[in-house]
Amino acid sequence: MSTPQSEKQALFITSLIIFWYSSNIGVLLLNKLLLSNYGFSFPIFLTMCHMSACAVLSYVSIVFLKIVPFQRIKSRSQFLRISTLSLVFCGSVVGGNISLRYLPVSFNQAVGATTPFFTAVFAYMITMKREAWLTYGCLVPVVAGVVIASGGEPNFHLYGFIMCIGATAARAFKSVLQGVLLSSEGEKLNSMNLLLYMSPIAVLVLMPAAIIMEPNVIDVTAALATEHRYLGLLILVNSAMAYGANLLNFLVTKHTSALTLQVLGNAKGAVAVVISILLFRNPVTFTGIAGYTLTVMGVVAYGEAKRRHK
Repeated sequence: MSTPQSEKQALFITSLIIFWYSSNIGVLLLNKLLLSNYGFSFPIFLTMCHMSACAVLSYVSIVFLKIVPFQRIKSRSQFLRISTLSLVFCGSVVGGNISLRYLPVSFNQAVGATTPFFTAVFAYMITMKREAWLTYGCLVPVVAGVVIASGGEPNFHLYGFIMCIGATAARAFKSVLQGVLLSSEGEKLNSMNLLLYMSPIAVLVLMPAAIIMEPNVIDVTAALATEHRYLGLLILVNSAMAYGANLLNFLVTKHTSALTLQVLGNAKGAVAVVISILLFRNPVTFTGIAGYTLTVMGVVAYGEAKRRHK
């Protein structure tokens, strides 16, 4: 028999998951809308906006709202490690945003689902950590599914595909690198404090990159804002949601198990694909759907194999 306390807890966790889904999918769809449909072709500047919002909102959440305890950087070497992670993180987000200029969200998510493959590769290369052969075998359909989906994607774009693969690999590399660089008890940071320190470093890196590679961003954005009066608001909301996605990911991780998070993450990708197809009306083929389904099944099998062989 459930108690009022357990019902409240279940309602709280369900609400967290709904908000987590909404923020993650919302950021993805707004990125696509801004970069493709609004003619706002500035992925580096957009990423800088995201990181700026993360820097400000992280500070407010941790220092003033005290959502998590504030953790200080204890050494110069720790700062250098965080800076390294920030650079890799920048690369993954910028690459992902660039890919959205050229690829539909559905295909972007199919490629992004191969993250476990790259994580396993980098874990072996950096830490020599080996998994059971069955676990590695589950990665075959993960990669095969994307190969099949690529062949069946009507809007396939080679440069966008390369950027998406690069972003996925960078995301996996960052997770492995984080485990190595911040592995000692004295240097461990929770994900929200890590974001607090990584975000300003990312802004400092992205600002000169945007000035050099996107020199007309201010003029074009001002011109687009007169044509689309809600453009500025969309960028602001998009940036705030980017922080919200990180915060809610931390809270869902905290209040559920790692397995639950993995299952929810796989389902989130599928939900994002369906919503994006309905919203943007991008054409899909049976081959593309079959490839994405195979990839997701491979990811699910990989997670289950890892859990059983721990």
